[in-house]
Amino acid sequence: MIITAPRVITALPGAPVLEPGYVVTAGDRITDVGQGPPPGSPDVELGGGVLVPGLVDLQVNGYFGVEMQAAEPDGWATVAERLPGTGCTAFLPTFITAPVKRLATALGFVAEFVPGRRWRGARMLGVHLEGPFISPARRGAHNPDWIVPPAPGAIGELLDAGAGLVRLVTLAPEVDGGLAAAGQLAGAGVLVSVGHSNATAAQVAAAAGAGARMVTHLFNAQPSIKSREPGVAGQALADPRLTSGLIMDTHHVAPANCTLAFAAAPGRVCLVTDAAACAGMPPGEYLLGGEPITLPPGDGVPPRRADGGLAGSALRIDRAIANMVAALARSGNPNGAGLAEAVAAASRVPADLIGRPDLGRIAPGAAADLVWLDDGLRTAATWIDGERVYP
Repeated sequence: MIITAPRVITALPGAPVLEPGYVVTAGDRITDVGQGPPPGSPDVELGGGVLVPGLVDLQVNGYFGVEMQAAEPDGWATVAERLPGTGCTAFLPTFITAPVKRLATALGFVAEFVPGRRWRGARMLGVHLEGPFISPARRGAHNPDWIVPPAPGAIGELLDAGAGLVRLVTLAPEVDGGLAAAGQLAGAGVLVSVGHSNATAAQVAAAAGAGARMVTHLFNAQPSIKSREPGVAGQALADPRLTSGLIMDTHHVAPANCTLAFAAAPGRVCLVTDAAACAGMPPGEYLLGGEPITLPPGDGVPPRRADGGLAGSALRIDRAIANMVAALARSGNPNGAGLAEAVAAASRVPADLIGRPDLGRIAPGAAADLVWLDDGLRTAATWIDGERVYP
């Protein structure tokens, strides 16, 4: 298949935007990409917008009325099959804080039906455990009664129950046993992320020394940067070992702080949705981690807990790109400058972070996961493994 587009963003470091560009696929792989006329008659000619790699989201609590933590196989299928409509072609279902036994049961349930199961939709890359080894002082929407220290036995129980499915764990390194837990998880091949944490910069640096490579939802559920104490966010931006997730819905983080993150840590920010079950749904009552949340009216407005605190988001990953591009333009990057960086932050950067160099880029040998964004940067078509799955 040969696809031509007015613009093609490969998301490779330093690669220019190809204007016009083409992509050639054979089966489930990309075989050629270039600028100018294609090496044959195109099968698909895109009349506008931009062709980008499939988008990768490392934090999806739920979507389309489905909470991943409590869903049956049909619910997982619903999310996987509908996510390509947002441009997402690969994702990490996220389980937030719950009793360890309950998390182990949920992981064991998923381990029974996910391996070998292939939906006609987004790839499931594993599971992200956001808790329960977090700081009660920075719990956010997490139930404080279920937060526990990261004992080696509890970690082992979760890893065993997941049977290789646990790919990312968010923890607070400053709690008792936190650094040892980071080392234990990293040694087991799990991506460790600092989050829901009250850590100092020195404690975050120590976590990176123990194997942590990520910070969960930068600026949220962590201390503010102070003049003499950078805290989690300051260390995340300064430390080349760390890549930060960022919820760019314009509500969780001020757009100016999002542009600050991109400027301070180029290539080390990945856009995430932190979507809850209410994402893609009308206003109303939903669940996050078994706790009630309310989605108010309004485009992109996040859900709230009963006490008014934020509780995940209703964000689309393509909308995160559009929001980021708009913020960069307002900060002095006119005429769409920053589009390539925003696309990479939602594709190649998270794919590399999770150890999937075959995803999130348009390059020979990579998976033929492609997304056509229209002129408003909303998903118009999506291909996974070379097959058009949306619309």
